[in-house]
Amino acid sequence: MKKEDLIIAPSILAGDFGHLADEAKKIEQAGADHIHIDIMDGHFVPNLTLGPKAVAAINRASDLFLDVHIMVYNPYDYIERLVEAGADRITFHFEATEEVEETLDYIRKCNVQAGLAFCPETSESMVTSYLDKCDLILLMTVKPGFGGQAFIEQMLQKIKFTRAALNQRGIVPRLLKESDKGSVFPIQVDGGINLETAKKCIDAGANDLVAGTYVFKEPSMKDAIQSLRNCI
Repeated sequence: MKKEDLIIAPSILAGDFGHLADEAKKIEQAGADHIHIDIMDGHFVPNLTLGPKAVAAINRASDLFLDVHIMVYNPYDYIERLVEAGADRITFHFEATEEVEETLDYIRKCNVQAGLAFCPETSESMVTSYLDKCDLILLMTVKPGFGGQAFIEQMLQKIKFTRAALNQRGIVPRLLKESDKGSVFPIQVDGGINLETAKKCIDAGANDLVAGTYVFKEPSMKDAIQSLRNCI
């Protein structure tokens, strides 16, 4: 994988919710590729976070690609509002609905990218059924719902499995805009990402890193993001 195929997407969940616009600008100025926005409903995961209005506010503050990860039941019901708010990609959980294909198809019909996320306990065999129906696979490397958790090492095998399946089928990214980057289908990892775990994930085949605590706790977010890029 080339450096230009690596996406760094700081999670604004780790920022100051009282200053979302400022945090979005800081992420952009630090050289990130995307802003990762977590939406939780308090049911699919035991936490409540941001909603469509917050996505709209972040969209007004930054020109970066908005990578919206919804940890909610009935994800279909959120799509129109998130598209209107400025989401560039909507990623929902396989475990959250029985209408996986229908939801992926509807997101794509809204002319945004469709991502599909998998919790750590979900079998890797379920991933392969949807590789040609989505624009990103998100493999959670912690249990979804809260930031600051420890990375689950067993997920590295699932990353390797998914990358091998993508390579075998020759699946490439579906780019919707000239600003979309990358020639390698994105496998995103989210949870416990730091210098050590980022290197392991990249070696296993991931090329889209969601990093929250790591980039926000460092004195220089710009240096933290660059350090993740240097893992290749």
